Amino acid sequence: MSYESAIDQLSAMAPELHTQAGQARRKFSLDEIGTLLSALGDPHRRLKSVLIAGTNGKGSTAATLASILQESGVRTGLYTSPHLVRPNERIRLNGTEIGDDAFAAAYFRVHGAAEELVRTGRQAQLPSFFETLTAMAFVYFAEAGVELAVLEVGMGGRLDATNIVDPLISVITDISLDHTEWLGSTIAAIAREKAGILRRNGTLVTLPQHPEANHALGEVAVELGVRGVSASAYMPPIGASGEAAYRVEVMGEPVEVASPLHGAHQHRNVALAIAAAVELAEHHGVAITPAAIGAGIRGTRWPGRLEHIASGGVDWVLDVAHNPAGAWALRAGLRELLSEARPRTLIFSCLRDKPAAEMAQILFPLFEVVIFAPIHSARATPMADLMAAAEGTGVPAVETATVAEALETARARSAGVVVVSGSVYLVGEARSLLLAQTALPVGAQP
Repeated sequence: MSYESAIDQLSAMAPELHTQAGQARRKFSLDEIGTLLSALGDPHRRLKSVLIAGTNGKGSTAATLASILQESGVRTGLYTSPHLVRPNERIRLNGTEIGDDAFAAAYFRVHGAAEELVRTGRQAQLPSFFETLTAMAFVYFAEAGVELAVLEVGMGGRLDATNIVDPLISVITDISLDHTEWLGSTIAAIAREKAGILRRNGTLVTLPQHPEANHALGEVAVELGVRGVSASAYMPPIGASGEAAYRVEVMGEPVEVASPLHGAHQHRNVALAIAAAVELAEHHGVAITPAAIGAGIRGTRWPGRLEHIASGGVDWVLDVAHNPAGAWALRAGLRELLSEARPRTLIFSCLRDKPAAEMAQILFPLFEVVIFAPIHSARATPMADLMAAAEGTGVPAVETATVAEALETARARSAGVVVVSGSVYLVGEARSLLLAQTALPVGAQP
């Protein structure tokens, strides 16, 4: 019942989004996670929570809101996905990831309950990787006395395992095309799936976005009698959108917004976190002050999002942009950095369910050379397809056998800027290697 055994068993689970030829695609249902949690004593019912869905930005929004709550003295659980290096990163208590012993204890408790359900015929199959981790988070948070859990939805919303809770507030970040084979081929269809986290007579915190998404969210909200809250008031004032810090009025007081998360796209995520915090303070009795909101924003830690690491004379930039919308946000965030007359290299890989050619057109022309690195996933895009995507842009490309080789190839080109992006798997492995070289702990935020 060791941590290593827990990780081995989790790793052996078939990925939810990957099926072999001829294999039936896994069907998801809240009934299954509900039955499992019932066998575990319904830990999710002992938690107050905020549920955050969206295509891009939901992790940054969740991390910012959790930091605000921690600064306010609230015992806070944070559940996010995916992880960069270790599954422990997904489950955090007051900013600290779950320890190995606690992780193993939660895993074997959940797995034991699941096995008993299958043995007695009450479940047809064992839970998926994500369902298992979600149940583990609920067990850990409930036993740790978490006062408020911030939960990032994994995919979609309606059938996501996190959606088993009854949230105080539902937050929906920006919606774009992603996971279309699961969620639908249009922004409107995807938005309706995300709107599955809304509750009758509940509260939705969001921002104006794509008209199709606005319309679909609005229809569901009206049907359910949801009260809509726009975070627009917490966006940067006109003329301040390019500034690293700016002031907004929060609960009648000025607050300096100075997030360590780079990129103008983070302004939207921070605004959503502020609006959610205000809702919790004004409608749910959570003791949050404007000062705590400002301090919480400044204290946010969320690696792999336009993250800078200096190592070996190279300015490394790591960003988990894994779809076209994320690629556009990354491109905008790199505008100033890449304007300097320095060598510019991109290390890239993506999963095969992502539009590699479209992402290549967005990102590759910014760089002098693209280095492709393999990633450890059954869903990885084949090298031949990556090379074909590069050919369509006219940017020279190089294949490497490992992520470590890709880093060394980039470093050997000379001092400059190296951006690592396209896949969470790639960024996680590259970050681990770079931090080891700079003698920083893996959990560090340079």
